[in-house]
Amino acid sequence: MEIKKGQETSGSLAGQLTPREIVRELDRHVIGQAKAKRAVAIALRNRWRRQQVPEGLRDEILPNNIIMIGSTGVGKTEIARRLARLAGAPFVKVEASKFTEVGYVGRDVESIIRDLTDLGVNLVRAEKAHEVQEAAETATEERLLDLLLPRGRDSDAALGEGADAPEESHWERSRDKLLKLLRAGKFEDRIVELDVPAKGFPMIEVLGGPGMEQMEFSLRQMLGGMMPKRRKRQRLAVAEARRIIFQEESEKRVDMEKVVSEAIDRVENTGIVFLDELDKIAGPKSSHGPDVSREGVQRDLLPIVEGSTVPTKHGMVRTDHVLFIAAGAFHTSKPADLIPELQGRFPIRVELDNLTQEDFVRILTEPENALAKQYQALLDAEGVRCEFSEDAIREICAVAYAANERMENIGARRLHTVMTALLEETLFSVPDSGQREVEITAKMVSEKLEGIVTDADISRYIL
Repeated sequence: MEIKKGQETSGSLAGQLTPREIVRELDRHVIGQAKAKRAVAIALRNRWRRQQVPEGLRDEILPNNIIMIGSTGVGKTEIARRLARLAGAPFVKVEASKFTEVGYVGRDVESIIRDLTDLGVNLVRAEKAHEVQEAAETATEERLLDLLLPRGRDSDAALGEGADAPEESHWERSRDKLLKLLRAGKFEDRIVELDVPAKGFPMIEVLGGPGMEQMEFSLRQMLGGMMPKRRKRQRLAVAEARRIIFQEESEKRVDMEKVVSEAIDRVENTGIVFLDELDKIAGPKSSHGPDVSREGVQRDLLPIVEGSTVPTKHGMVRTDHVLFIAAGAFHTSKPADLIPELQGRFPIRVELDNLTQEDFVRILTEPENALAKQYQALLDAEGVRCEFSEDAIREICAVAYAANERMENIGARRLHTVMTALLEETLFSVPDSGQREVEITAKMVSEKLEGIVTDADISRYIL
């Protein structure tokens, strides 16, 4: 069975999709888990519905935050990530176990919103830069021409020809000819002199040494745009100069005040936070000293989830309408072990199903980014056509499923390790072998993965 490449998608929300259409889009990337997809689809559609209600009522409609309960590797993160991409919304994934209670060394929970805002600004800035791309490219070409052929310079010399001093019309004709050559890539290696922004602070550049990069970063965070920008002249190839000039021209045309304003609005009204490992901060209070990673973190999370105003370097950001999707395996704890106030802020609870062997077959072949298609693309880069027989696909999935049964169940992630073990030798040797076709058969899978199936100490083969 040959795995064919899927159709490319825009990755953004084209128009306003109904919940059924959202689920259909998620189905293209995530196999199964219909209940979870249904819950997040309703949550996303409700954000659009909220924007349609009268303004006085709009602020009263709060998002229904979701807890996804399921083992690792069943699709929790992928559902949330694809949902955010579909909506074009700022999205951040954090692990609850990485945070500590206020007053202790470690990350504080407000950094979640600061990170989300930074991502929102970058998202909007990239969109605005795309809008001005054509104008920035034109301006970049003009500046490159000025470097290659300044007014009054011998134009024939710039073109590599012998020459008389040009008149204005001759200079303009030479510039037009130069532009055609520039667009044809004839000057990519030509060296020009360009004033570029100087990196770092003068004293830090002088001192150098370990830790200086962190000091420079901290200074930039504190001082922001107050320090005048230093520039220094460098000799660069045209290819590198084009990149620097294009970035400068794009920045000139993007109004950062409007970008920040739109980004904050988008974060406040469409931002999505995926809070993983919530089960790690649930459970009874520690009786052996300060409990900095459980109830304390829950109490710090509560105002963020309930709705508060968080200071960021871009301005104040309200979290009332940020959608929080939490997830955890909850093997040794349960959602009821969370503090009651936090439980109340996650009214929607969805249990995700463990993956079956048949689910593995679908995961390996159906999604547009299916693992089998990824390996086919990697081998195609070497000019090698790779095909998986249907029996081979089923054998791969049988081995992965058996490994999950006999060891810790890590869900679909097991497919990655099995495929790596299966194709390691092929990926290593194919550039030198002269092969043009590789057929993965059930027999090949059995031979390559025999040790995994038969050896009781599977951990020697699959980590």
